[in-house]
Amino acid sequence: MGDLTDTLKLSAGGMQAQATRLRHVTENIANADTPGYRRKLTAFRQAMAAGAVETGPVTLDPGALERVYDPAHPLADENGQYLGSNVDLVIEIADAREAQRSYEANLRMFDQARQMTRSLLEILRR
Repeated sequence: MGDLTDTLKLSAGGMQAQATRLRHVTENIANADTPGYRRKLTAFRQAMAAGAVETGPVTLDPGALERVYDPAHPLADENGQYLGSNVDLVIEIADAREAQRSYEANLRMFDQARQMTRSLLEILRR
């Protein structure tokens, strides 16, 4: 029974980590047009439990900010340029799909462990 509850904990932790990752991806997409915005990167690290994963500290992408030419923009310099964001929507969409699929895999594992626990309890009641 302990292995099944450990599986439930592991998959729940994986779902929580992927939900955090997906939240940061959506923040990146929402701020793609915000001047000076640096995309947030989510790192994963091993948790205290064997095999468990959790999110580490959020870091900002050190990549160069895009230079945008728009002389009418209030942040534009004397050359008519300002610093945009370093968010690439194609990368963010790919990250969102990967997080979604990982979340779904953890959800299936959680559901299987829950069904096995229910079956075991029914057998023990007989």
